[in-house]
Amino acid sequence: MSKPRDLQPAIPTDALISIRGLRTRLGDKLIFDGVDLDIPRGKITAIMGPSGTGKTTLLRHITGQLGPDAGEVMVDGQNIARIGREALFDLRERIGYLFQNSALLTDFSVFENVAFPLRQHLKLPEELIRNIVLTKLQAVGLRGAAELMPAELSGGMMRRVALARAIVRDPMLIIYDEPFVGLDPIALNQILKLIRTLNQTLGITSILVAHELAAVSRIADQIYLLAAGKIAAHGTPDDLARGETPWTKQFFSGEADGPVPFHYPAPDYATQLGLVGAKP
Repeated sequence: MSKPRDLQPAIPTDALISIRGLRTRLGDKLIFDGVDLDIPRGKITAIMGPSGTGKTTLLRHITGQLGPDAGEVMVDGQNIARIGREALFDLRERIGYLFQNSALLTDFSVFENVAFPLRQHLKLPEELIRNIVLTKLQAVGLRGAAELMPAELSGGMMRRVALARAIVRDPMLIIYDEPFVGLDPIALNQILKLIRTLNQTLGITSILVAHELAAVSRIADQIYLLAAGKIAAHGTPDDLARGETPWTKQFFSGEADGPVPFHYPAPDYATQLGLVGAKP
């Protein structure tokens, strides 16, 4: 498989996250091979790429769950691999995370799921907790579902509750890992508006990991396309939509043939089926 050429992104004057020379190997697989990227403050940055190219692994580096084999990951001026445990926990408290599977606490109501980070990390009066939680649920259109249990929710509703929980402490950074899965067109439109509003009104920085180019293009300020351990493309949504490299053309048109193979490496098909040398 061919490799994309190295692309050096323009360095923002005020990057909340700056990654340089990132190399990561998991087992026998090289995930990142000298990746450089920047996440500007107050902007929405989308991370895209074929399955298995390390998008979620990149998020684990940013949150300090995984250290790099080489290179550095700087978040708000701190080298994640070098800060102490207490400083790392303090940093994580300023990051909201929307998980792929929503990760709601099944024994807690919608209200208590959203209130959980407040109760865990802050000592606030109950009336203030109530007002904050209801405000966030109102933002995602689920204030009326506050007393429901997760088992009573649809997949899209669970995703919206998880988003309310991710923003309940007004973090400096929100990480959205596949935020559009399971949303109907109405809910999708409202979530897109909410993500953009959070950035515009509160100055929150957002990272989106998603596959839906049409949705991403409506709100992202920039996109990084990961492939084969490199940055295959970087630019605005319009830049990438017009991209003429084999990587952008295959990924955004959904073609099976291209630099990313559809088939996992395997022995010769006919030989494995025992057809070679068989009598007619």
